[in-house]
Amino acid sequence: MQHSQGKNRSLIDYVIDMRTGLVLVILIIFFSSITDTFFTTRNAVLVAKHVALYSFIALGMTMVIITGGIDLSVGSVAGLCGMIAGYLINKGIRVESMKMTIYPSIPLVVLICLLVGGLIGLLNGTLISHFKMPPFIATLGTMYIARGLALLSSRGHTFPNLDGKPEFGNQGFDTIGLKSFGGIPMQIWLMILFVLIAAYVLNKTILGHHIYAVGGNSEAARISGVNVSRTLIFTYVFSGICACMSGLIAASQLVASHPATGEAWEMTAIAATVLGGTSMSGGIGSIGGTITGLFVITVLQDGMVMVGVSQFWQKVFTGVVVIVAVLFDLYQGKLEDAIAYRRALKKKKNISSNQSTN
Repeated sequence: MQHSQGKNRSLIDYVIDMRTGLVLVILIIFFSSITDTFFTTRNAVLVAKHVALYSFIALGMTMVIITGGIDLSVGSVAGLCGMIAGYLINKGIRVESMKMTIYPSIPLVVLICLLVGGLIGLLNGTLISHFKMPPFIATLGTMYIARGLALLSSRGHTFPNLDGKPEFGNQGFDTIGLKSFGGIPMQIWLMILFVLIAAYVLNKTILGHHIYAVGGNSEAARISGVNVSRTLIFTYVFSGICACMSGLIAASQLVASHPATGEAWEMTAIAATVLGGTSMSGGIGSIGGTITGLFVITVLQDGMVMVGVSQFWQKVFTGVVVIVAVLFDLYQGKLEDAIAYRRALKKKKNISSNQSTN
């Protein structure tokens, strides 16, 4: 539903549009007032780094949910891609015919991992678009497949010491997770790049219009000439690539990869997306809203850690925030209809009053 425009917009219209940003400001003010260490440059960078880690899967999830779908596999894809990077750096690729082991360079390792993430996304998109499998079931299946492959890659163990070796030419994996450029951590630069790409696709391209159209009404979009299958496949491929980036950054930060990396990350991505105003029924959503929603969740969690709130209560409070966001999404249309009705009724009374005066 479109909000009223121009001079007809009321204060409550702006509050509805900016609700996530207002919640973020309130949280920042609240935690800054009860602890001196919250509103500092050091903590701001730490929060931004936490946001960057989850931002990639949240960006992909936003596109998927706008189409009316869901991707439960992103956490497992992140874990699998981190394990693939660890395997390639530690063990390389064994070529039996040549009796030698090839150790790919770090750019090639990243490219291979991104390809794997994209292929899993392609599988998701194909199952959903061509085989008409419900997104929940399709991505639930690939979630288990990806997690199982991550465990099999190391028999459930960690790949440590991902620094690489000079003689193999595979050093530098820690760049994306631990290094900085211009005083800003590299993962934040990568987040900005992916945010710009995702926002451009959604807002400035025909593909972006198709994504919104498919989420609004897939059958109507199909009749109007939109290639629904191709659009869905793109969103899931993009989601897989984004999930891979999160996994690579996590492994790079630790300079180690663990098969359990990414567990429940899909929940964080969904929470941030819904909190940012993306409708679970599809057709509505924005990249800016998702990133703001992710900041809300991160500030809430980091703030509770700093004031000593139990980890168990942190989960409770985060869950409450998500439920409230979903309830608001469900009843937002009714709220806007009620506001529009009251505005029209008031306008009608004013007209009647003016006519009586004349």
